[in-house]
Amino acid sequence: MSVLRVTAALTPNGRTDDAVSLSARLAALDTPTLLRRGLVALALLGMAGAALELLFTRHWSTIGMNVAWLDIGVCLVAAVILAIASSPRAAAPRRAILVARWLAVLGLVLAVVGVVLHVWANLQAGPADPTLGATWETIPPLEQLWDAVAGTVGKAPSLAPGALAETSLILLLATLRHPALDARLSAA
Repeated sequence: MSVLRVTAALTPNGRTDDAVSLSARLAALDTPTLLRRGLVALALLGMAGAALELLFTRHWSTIGMNVAWLDIGVCLVAAVILAIASSPRAAAPRRAILVARWLAVLGLVLAVVGVVLHVWANLQAGPADPTLGATWETIPPLEQLWDAVAGTVGKAPSLAPGALAETSLILLLATLRHPALDARLSAA
């Protein structure tokens, strides 16, 4: 039966089976587990938002643009692994949590690559900029870099990949002090 189904069979105390099982499951969760699951949910929400933004801006026409899609895929796999490995019936939770952690680190690296690609694209657009193009070559390199990062020149939003970096950090945070890792470490 669905958790959201209102017309489920009533138990002797007048509550629905679904409500009892949902209440029991939520009450059984300790605070760290609840927070860890919340972090995974926030990461999934961040990935969905980033994917929508990429779809709306048709962000797929070059190989460099596909780095963002790869990043979302890596983070999605990490989130699914975390969700499955947190199950009491998980076969090798320690290994799965470590894989998810490394995937989150890879997602962070890909996000940094995205920032660099965006800044580079903006730097390349400098000479053609209608406002700064005529004087671009006379602008000091650090000021050119600042203009590229700040979006004064170029169309690429330099900090947009930061949303995926945040998602990766959230997933990485969800792996810290995970019980599957702590139990193994304390037994050693």
